[in-house]
Amino acid sequence: MTATQVLLTIIVLLVIAALGYGIWFVTRRRALQQRFGPEYDRAVAEGDSRLAAERELRERERRHAALELRELDPAARTRYATSWEEIQARFLDDPSGAVRDADALVSELIAERGYPTGDYDEQVATLSVEHARTLGHYRDAHEISGLSERGEATTEQLRQAVVHYRTLFAELLGTDETPVARTGAADPTVSETTGTVSEATDAPEPAGVPQQRASGDVPHDTSRRS
Repeated sequence: MTATQVLLTIIVLLVIAALGYGIWFVTRRRALQQRFGPEYDRAVAEGDSRLAAERELRERERRHAALELRELDPAARTRYATSWEEIQARFLDDPSGAVRDADALVSELIAERGYPTGDYDEQVATLSVEHARTLGHYRDAHEISGLSERGEATTEQLRQAVVHYRTLFAELLGTDETPVARTGAADPTVSETTGTVSEATDAPEPAGVPQQRASGDVPHDTSRRS
C-alpha cells in the first residue's frame, strides 16, 4: 500500500468516525429534548451554553436514577384525594390558607413518592426528569405562594395557584384527571350573583376551584375571609 493509499484510508476512517460521533451527539441531544421538553429550553436559556445546559440535564438524570421512587397504594391515593377535596372546599372562605395547604400537601406527596424536599431548586431539578411538562405549573404556583405569604397575591392569582398545584398533584397521584375523593363529587365554582358555592355543569377551567367569568365578573365576597 502506497503512502497515498494510507493517507486516503486514514482520511476515510476519520470522516466515518466524525459522522458516527455527529450522529451519536445529535441522538443524545434529541433524547434530552424529548425527555425534558420545555425544561430543556429553560435550561439552555438560563445556562452558560447549550452544552453546559445538557451536562446539567444529564446530571439530573443521574441523580434521579439514584432515587428510590415509590408508587402509592390505593389507600394513600384516597387519603390524598380526600385532603385535596377539602382544600378546594375551603378556598372560598380562605384563599390564602387553601394555597398554603395545597403547597404543603403537594410537598408531602412529593416526599412520599421518594423525591427530595429539602431544597426547592434540587426538588424541581429532580422532578423535571419525569414531570418536566407539568413543572411550569409547579413553579408558577410556588411563585404565587410566595406572593401570598407577603400578602401581595390577588384572589385570582390564588385561584390560579391552586389550579397549578393540582396539575402536578394529579400527575404524582397517578391520574391525569382532577383528583376527587368521591365518584361524582360536585365541582365547586363561584356563583356570579351570590358568590356562593354551587355545582358546575360546564366549567371552562379544570374542575374543582372557584373561578371568575371571562366577562361581567363580580368580586368575591370577602366578608367571610379571615
